Amino acid sequence: MKIAVLPGDGIGPEIVAQAMKVLDALRRDGLKIETEQAAIGGAGYDAAGDPLPEATLGLARAADAVLLGAVGGPQYDRLERPLRPERGLLRIRKELNLFANLRPALLYPELAGASTLKPEVVAGLDILIVRELTGDVYFGQPRGIEVRNGERVGFNTMIYTESEIRRVAHVAFGIAMKRGKKLCSVEKANVLECSELWRDVVAEVARDYPEVELSSMYVDNAAMQLVRNPKQFDVIVTGNIFGDILSDEASMLSGSIGMLPSASLDARNKGLYEPIHGSAPDIAGRDLANPLATILSLAMMFKYTFGDEATAERIDNAVKKVIAQGYRTGDIWTEGCKRVSCSQMGDAVVAAM
Repeated sequence: MKIAVLPGDGIGPEIVAQAMKVLDALRRDGLKIETEQAAIGGAGYDAAGDPLPEATLGLARAADAVLLGAVGGPQYDRLERPLRPERGLLRIRKELNLFANLRPALLYPELAGASTLKPEVVAGLDILIVRELTGDVYFGQPRGIEVRNGERVGFNTMIYTESEIRRVAHVAFGIAMKRGKKLCSVEKANVLECSELWRDVVAEVARDYPEVELSSMYVDNAAMQLVRNPKQFDVIVTGNIFGDILSDEASMLSGSIGMLPSASLDARNKGLYEPIHGSAPDIAGRDLANPLATILSLAMMFKYTFGDEATAERIDNAVKKVIAQGYRTGDIWTEGCKRVSCSQMGDAVVAAM
């Protein structure tokens, strides 16, 4: 198993270091795992003047899977847009054709008190958001800022092809078949032609999955329903920009954005795995970050790319165990629990394995 490791910026190196401890433990138990590190984001710009250096992209292409920390930092905000760290992340998704982004929102019973919603609203929460990742307004052309009639105008293009919608819909329906056989498609078909096409194509794909109950919901209502009654959802499929926003909203239902992993897959299940949170420059280098989302991303890697359910479950169970034992980084800490650092949480997970 060849894994490209891209720590990135901010807290990225700290959280990835804890995931590496897990991989080292698996190696000691006999799994044949090769890892090689490379720079991306701000680190890529610092090293090679490019947020996605050619050497990094080459390594990612040659690997079976990619583990990524986080990108970005205030010191890069004044760079030209193509050189900013976030452009490296968008480019690697596009270059590797990672079109299906899986973002689970799972609430551990012990963390119900860390959620901003009432425990009875979020207890038992288990949602999976399938976000299309290589189309939509983030990649559509034309885009830019220009002067028209004496004033600046910014513009972006929201665009989807039928084939882009169809392939991510198949992924979502396939996942729904393995879960609760319930899928909600989220768009804004009442005002956007792009969403009209999305709704039509998803309905067409649904004919191939008669066992799955399909519903549709406008994105503004879905945002409201996620905080009103989140447990009505099982699997949600949506476009790039809507999925970006809704999955961050769903993260707070689980107690902290530091708890949510993600997988970004191509058509053959090669994947890039990363926590959904950012680089948190305010706490970078202070050993305060929560590494559990990164470690849980490893579990997703073994499940989806390597097809090793046993190892995925072993990692998941280790995280459940440390949470049950009361270990907490600052973002999920509550009175009476054991407050630990980023590195101590990584050690605790390895011990639980």
